Amino acid sequence: MSLTFYIVDVFAEEKYAGNQLAVIRGGADLSDDALGKIALEMNYSETTFLLADEETGGDYDVRIFTPGGEVPFAGHPTLGTAYVIRREILDGRVEQITLNLKAGKIPVTFGDVLCMRQLPPTFGETLDPALTARALNLETFDLDDRFPVQEVSTGLPALMVPLRALDALQRCKVDWERYLDLAGQGKNLYVFCPEPHENGPGDLSARMFANDLGVPEDPATGSAAGCLAGYLVEHRYLGTDTIEVRVEQGYEIRRSSLLYLRAEREGDEIRVHVGGKVQMVARGELV
Repeated sequence: MSLTFYIVDVFAEEKYAGNQLAVIRGGADLSDDALGKIALEMNYSETTFLLADEETGGDYDVRIFTPGGEVPFAGHPTLGTAYVIRREILDGRVEQITLNLKAGKIPVTFGDVLCMRQLPPTFGETLDPALTARALNLETFDLDDRFPVQEVSTGLPALMVPLRALDALQRCKVDWERYLDLAGQGKNLYVFCPEPHENGPGDLSARMFANDLGVPEDPATGSAAGCLAGYLVEHRYLGTDTIEVRVEQGYEIRRSSLLYLRAEREGDEIRVHVGGKVQMVARGELV
């Protein structure tokens, strides 16, 4: 069996920045074990499988695997797969498509940037700032005590850690034993501050540490950025119930990514949109 694959850069203003992704067309007849082995061989933080070139009930069926197994949702695989569908299958003829993921249906719209509407955020436990700082090898003062350290999820949970300044963000070094004792498994660690990198285009800077994915740090993560967007609105971080910001991520590992966030409160729900640019890198065949 031959499967077509694409390598794309997501949240990348130019090629060879952002977060690389392998998108594979086909695989509907393969077992979960076979899909997992292909994802392990590709060795990206996530690999997506577009199960068929045709829609099913108006949606495209997609599964997302990491080297460690399947995940219900991830941001850059969603945008990267939508980009491949529109460019390679639909010849750019549509302005919106919907991916049917394990976590639910995620619509993606096309414009200057690709933009996905994520599931409404849910807010979990808050953690002790002093213990969180120790797990990051920081001082308690480095954390912004106006806002909580809190678990948020739009399909994949992440722990939001607000920092005061870029210097603190750059000094973060995770003590995983302490972190796992504090937060438990399955929660990516997302630190952010209200400061762009020097001469950077963003409004906020962020880093995500993802030990569960087998990578020490993720250059760009749409799922955690969606959690951040919900967090910013929930706690009125910018003083309003509506936010529109650009987040810089990946600078510390030399993959300068830019994520576009938009969120607003509507009644009891927060609507979250995460966007970015996508660049085609390569195309080939798996045999």
